[in-house]
Amino acid sequence: MRISKMWKAVVAGAAAGAGSLSVAVTDDVVTAAEGWAAGLAVLATLGFTWAVPNKPTTDV
Repeated sequence: MRISKMWKAVVAGAAAGAGSLSVAVTDDVVTAAEGWAAGLAVLATLGFTWAVPNKPTTDV
């Protein structure tokens, strides 16, 4: 299976954003600081995931 670097980063960013926002809505209010934290979590995850190369495939 071949997954491009772009889609790997998009899925990881969506997971980080969803996780951060799910913690933020536990009190039924998302403050500006929690919104910024969720946004930064998405951006950081996108950057780090993009930087890590996929494992090379070996065609036998």
